[in-house]
Amino acid sequence: MGVPLSLAGRVALVSGGSRGIGAATVRLFAAAGAKVMFSYNRAQAEAERLAQECGAETCFAAHAALNSPADAAGLVQACCRKFGRLDVLVANHGIWDPKPFSVNDMTGEQWRRTLEVNLHSVFGLLKHGVAQMKRQPRRSAAEPAGHVVLISSSSGQVGEAFHADYTATKGALISLTKGVAAELAADGIYVNCVAPGWVETEMVAPALADHSARQRITNSVPLGRLGKPEEIAATVLFLCTRLGGFITGEVFNVNGGEALVG
Repeated sequence: MGVPLSLAGRVALVSGGSRGIGAATVRLFAAAGAKVMFSYNRAQAEAERLAQECGAETCFAAHAALNSPADAAGLVQACCRKFGRLDVLVANHGIWDPKPFSVNDMTGEQWRRTLEVNLHSVFGLLKHGVAQMKRQPRRSAAEPAGHVVLISSSSGQVGEAFHADYTATKGALISLTKGVAAELAADGIYVNCVAPGWVETEMVAPALADHSARQRITNSVPLGRLGKPEEIAATVLFLCTRLGGFITGEVFNVNGGEALVG
């Protein structure tokens, strides 16, 4: 039967993989035996260190701004040029402005920018990644044609005041997961979603810098603490292994119970 959490022989693409949840996912995938390409935008030094840490022969960092579906197409193509195929796609990249904006004060530019990065480019990854999975030969008749995991957020389900742009995109990823999972099931492609709550990452560090704000956020989590990137990555890994072989179209809340009280 092999190792249950093994990704040996698989090729994975992780967007936004240089830091936080993405980097934790890259490490876990590499440890599970996958060849991994991951994208970065500004964090070049961190990306290069991560690739070296995981093994330069089987882990590669690619620069990609991911502002549009066209940018996503280039990243999928780069992965296939490097490793020859694509078996696992994790759409993890995204932006979140820690500064609160009421919906009437939010600029059209900010709204469009968030949708371009958090939703439109994810559509591009999905479109071109799935096309590659469909046309390449399966590794074996007994294995899926591919796995896709979209990273949403608890705010996509329970909302987040003063962050209408982010909430809208993350809610859209949940609906996208459900619709596309039903569409692709007959092709042997599994599509699932992981929705983290508050996690200790650089993206949310500004919001956690104030002690009272950090305490308020921590108190909102039934488990009484913030999540760790590795705890989100572990769920992503599970969904891409044979242990998740009868799961598709699901949203996995990894948020310490936060969604229960939202």
